[in-house]
Amino acid sequence: MRYENPEPIGRKEALDAVASGHPEIVGDAIIRLALNDPDGHWVEEVALALMGSGDPNVRAVAATALGHVARIHGEITVGLVIPALKRLLRDPRTAGRAEDALSDIAIFVPAADADS
Repeated sequence: MRYENPEPIGRKEALDAVASGHPEIVGDAIIRLALNDPDGHWVEEVALALMGSGDPNVRAVAATALGHVARIHGEITVGLVIPALKRLLRDPRTAGRAEDALSDIAIFVPAADADS
């Protein structure tokens, strides 16, 4: 498998992709946003909304996106993101991605206490 850096995506295109409800399209859009959109807080809001998806793959990719936001921007809304990720720890289908995101937050967001 060859790694390809996801291309930037416009917000309208991303929101249309999210609205499609197709897990692969949604996942691609949130990762492209997380890696390329300059407003980490806006991406965080979209990712947090996806954490309520009925699809575990969408929830897992949203967690990964939150880890990317933490790594790229060096900040997240700790009081919202940490509890949302901790809820994903209870589901074996999302726990690994949630653990990775919590680790990224602990490393890249100096003010975050992932144990809160």
